[in-house]
Amino acid sequence: MKTVNWGVLGAAKFAREHMARAIHEAEGARLHSLATSDPAKAEGFRAFCPDLKVHASYDALLADPEVDAVYIPLPNHLHVEWTRKAALAGKHVLTEKPIALAAAEIDGLIALRDASGLLVTEAYMIVHHPQWQRARQLVAEGAIGRILHADAAFSYDNRADPGNIRNRPETGGGSIPDIGVYAYGSVRWTTGAEPVAVRSRIARENGVDVFAQVMADMAGPGGRFTYAAMTSMRLPPRQEVVFQGEGGVMRLTAPFNAGLFGEAQLHLFRPGQPDHVERFPGARQYRNQVEAFGRTIREGAPYPWSLEDARGTQAMIDRVFASDRPLAD
Repeated sequence: MKTVNWGVLGAAKFAREHMARAIHEAEGARLHSLATSDPAKAEGFRAFCPDLKVHASYDALLADPEVDAVYIPLPNHLHVEWTRKAALAGKHVLTEKPIALAAAEIDGLIALRDASGLLVTEAYMIVHHPQWQRARQLVAEGAIGRILHADAAFSYDNRADPGNIRNRPETGGGSIPDIGVYAYGSVRWTTGAEPVAVRSRIARENGVDVFAQVMADMAGPGGRFTYAAMTSMRLPPRQEVVFQGEGGVMRLTAPFNAGLFGEAQLHLFRPGQPDHVERFPGARQYRNQVEAFGRTIREGAPYPWSLEDARGTQAMIDRVFASDRPLAD
């Protein structure tokens, strides 16, 4: 099995704590190099990968012939630019979500992917988690009947860190780009449904959304259903997704930061049947993501999240922003 040599563009904290470690630990993958102009930032990566090669610039890493794939954890506003540059350099690319800040920006990446034959996609890790794979399977099997309603909530509080890129408009910050991609995309992926009508209420601070309430009408293979979502960067931590069907309810706990927020669980409540709970305590969604990426490169195995999937979620995000009616004082 050919080992995929990975390079990481930028010494982001998330890369150091999660994705670079996942690459280092994944079967069939090697954390080969890091691009950073600050040698001190490389030390946190070398602590678990002593033979890491360090490049002083992003361009230098992209020019390295030993690098097969590039992981991009840069601020949101740089994603399209460096995804494009990495693909033009002949590298497979895994870019953090959101891969773009408008759906139309993804069209050029799709064209580049198709012309190059490279795997270029968004790092949407939840589709690699067995909790979500099981949820999708159960919906497809009709375990709770036809879906009538779905709701998602995802919040955290980072008001104490005003310099954080999520609190800065110039870096593509806001709760919707950061966590709306999960609240919206997870329901789209599980049900195959797309919004046919969207209504939103958004509160902003310093040019970024810090609270968003969304209602939508969704339509998919199983018919139409209503949808509600809340995302916020100013509320205590909360994560939950619930699907309500004609025959029961399916509730997912810790659906987005499994293991960090809490144990990933799937609860089924169906009239006349015992309550059913499935737990996923040892799942490693970031490692699973890296290994799935490698299988696609080596074997042509189907990859569960495409640029078209990312474009669909971004199109929904675009509609959420376009349908905003300011909250009253």
